[in-house]
Amino acid sequence: MMNMKKNSDIIISPSILSCDFSNIESELKKIEKTNAKWIHLDIMDGHFVPNITFGAPLIKCIRKKTNLFFDAHLMIENPQKYIESFAYVGCDLINFHYEATLDNTKNVIELIRKLNKKVGISIKPKTCVKEIEKYFNDVDMVLIMTVEPGFSGQKFMDFCIPKIEYVRKYAKENILIQVDGGINLETQKQAKDAGANVLVSGDYIFKAPNINIAVNNLL
Repeated sequence: MMNMKKNSDIIISPSILSCDFSNIESELKKIEKTNAKWIHLDIMDGHFVPNITFGAPLIKCIRKKTNLFFDAHLMIENPQKYIESFAYVGCDLINFHYEATLDNTKNVIELIRKLNKKVGISIKPKTCVKEIEKYFNDVDMVLIMTVEPGFSGQKFMDFCIPKIEYVRKYAKENILIQVDGGINLETQKQAKDAGANVLVSGDYIFKAPNINIAVNNLL
């Protein structure tokens, strides 16, 4: 079940890409003590994006350490080949890139559904949101990337704001709209005002003097 903060309906999903991996269990425990109920898992293959992060084996290990909702963002080529492995190690929501599936998008959505996982579809900053409009009713969440996927710490691209507004206007009422990239104290308001209700943040949270205050600042 997805956890949403009742008084604001905003979900914060801290990206562990920015955490201290040498103390990852401790980092997860810090998040558990905040109002963030999700963890964002940035999975990169070095092909779809110019970076390599981690895969199913690491997720399997950390799944044993926390009950946080696992929000998996697959920035990989041919995601259909690996979705089952990410489902089996405990990801709760599997979010794939439209640009990595194109004509195979419907089949990927159906595969995730068969594995009893929540479904997310993502688009890069330069992809027109109308290209995924036909899938709005088939997914639980749409992720609007506000930086080019691949590296943390990039600057928020505000030209993506109209995409958030478009999804909020034309998608089903209960859809989750996630924004990932450059989310901080200033940009979170732009994203929320446009209709986003799931915010991914890495550096702003994990590099903050007080993680709890940083999370609350985004709600």
